Amino acid sequence: MQQSSISYILKLSIPIFFANLAIPLVGIIDTALMGNLGNLSYLTATSIAANLFSMLFWSFGFLRMGTVGMVSQALGRNSYPEILNIVLRNLLFVLIVSILIFISQIFILNLSLKIFNLSELTKEFYIQYFKIRIYSAPGELTLYIITGLFVGLQKTKISSLVVGCFSILNIFLSILLVTKFDLNIKGVAYGTLFSALITSLIFLIYTFNYLNKFTAIKINLINLFNLKKMKDIFNINFDIFIRTILLTFSFLWFTYLGTQIGEDYVAANAILINLVFLSAFILDAYAFSTEGMVGYSLGKKDLKLFKTIIKNSFLLSSLTGLLISIIYFFINENVINLMSDIENIRKLSSSYVIWLILLPFIASFCYQFDGIFIGCSQTKELRNAMIFSVFCYLLISITLTKYLFNTGVWISLCLFMILRGLSLFYYLDKIYQRFDSKINT
Repeated sequence: MQQSSISYILKLSIPIFFANLAIPLVGIIDTALMGNLGNLSYLTATSIAANLFSMLFWSFGFLRMGTVGMVSQALGRNSYPEILNIVLRNLLFVLIVSILIFISQIFILNLSLKIFNLSELTKEFYIQYFKIRIYSAPGELTLYIITGLFVGLQKTKISSLVVGCFSILNIFLSILLVTKFDLNIKGVAYGTLFSALITSLIFLIYTFNYLNKFTAIKINLINLFNLKKMKDIFNINFDIFIRTILLTFSFLWFTYLGTQIGEDYVAANAILINLVFLSAFILDAYAFSTEGMVGYSLGKKDLKLFKTIIKNSFLLSSLTGLLISIIYFFINENVINLMSDIENIRKLSSSYVIWLILLPFIASFCYQFDGIFIGCSQTKELRNAMIFSVFCYLLISITLTKYLFNTGVWISLCLFMILRGLSLFYYLDKIYQRFDSKINT
């Protein structure tokens, strides 16, 4: 009997929690490495370039999210051959996308340079980072599929091991290349590139060995290129693609608003937003574990299980968000001082720290709704809710930034998180309608 208790959610979430903790630590370590080189341009270039690649690669986050929903529902039907085909279809897609990214890299670079108002030195560092990090695309996108597979199978220890190995190797290589080999911004870019390629290769081999225990690893072209299945995957992935593009754009927009105020504000906001990302990845542990569980409950048509999962996961997520907010209240000054030795940036970051304290609790609700809708492959509603939220966010941020400057930037981000949660709550009944009269209530 599939469990849905708080203890079971915690059992699935704790491995993801520790693995997710390592993901933003990469950004925090990179920020600290660049922030302590004594030149603001290193920190600014790294912040903007890393945000660009987060937007570029996470635009294909449907490779993880779409995989979770489809795999968890296939698991509910006990269809391992279909799970294998889902993985193979998405790996083929990664190959095509990576080639297209490599071909269009000059266009992407030139477009980004036109968008961001950078000094000559910052631009030079930015280009150095860009020309290295772009080649991590195959590795990073493959990791999305692998983690999505094992979250969907509710094997969160394995998915967490994948993410943890990538992040820890990334941190180790970045520190080594920056501090021992004096590669500066190139060091953090190479750290990400090498760690992505090494980790994806190792766990891709592990993935096929694991699946081979349940189904023969063979490529059946008729099943692989089943038009109905491919159409379903396309529709699910396209909706999540639009949703993810808009979400990543919203954080790129956050950085852009800072550039319109001044490079000092970009650097100060970079420190705080990395800490926001840290809290987001911690809270996403509950969302990730929920994805597999709600998908399973939908595949089994068990409404009682579904309702219990929702209630318990929201309780855990909101209480954890509140706890993180309290922790940030007490330790924010020490953390900020660790992340930069530039006194002006320290003071500037501290002056906006109230938003860092508020955001973990405020945002916990929209993160959990994301997990529920992703696990149920309710992607049309995810897309529409994000369109509405980003549209409102743009209007609000333009207005508030004009009058409140950087305070307006942070208030707008808080309101964006609230809008994401409310718009998904509006669509929640759409999921309930998918449970028919045969449900176990």
